[in-house]
Amino acid sequence: MFEKTIMLKDFNSVKEFVDIANSEPYDIELMYGKYIINAKSIMGVFSLDLTKPVVCVAHCETPGEFLIKIRKFIYEGN
Repeated sequence: MFEKTIMLKDFNSVKEFVDIANSEPYDIELMYGKYIINAKSIMGVFSLDLTKPVVCVAHCETPGEFLIKIRKFIYEGN
């Protein structure tokens, strides 16, 4: 399992992230507080408060390629 904090700022970034998540064969979730959302569901992702960072959890052994694909969404803090 792999966790990374990400930020999805607008419609285009949500769509791109969901497309990336759907291209992976393993489960990917977004966590915000007590909520856990399927990252492959665009409606689920839009149900989150996108003004704040969320934690991306990928259920895989080696996230190398996935990490490269999502690098532009990784949240580095203020």
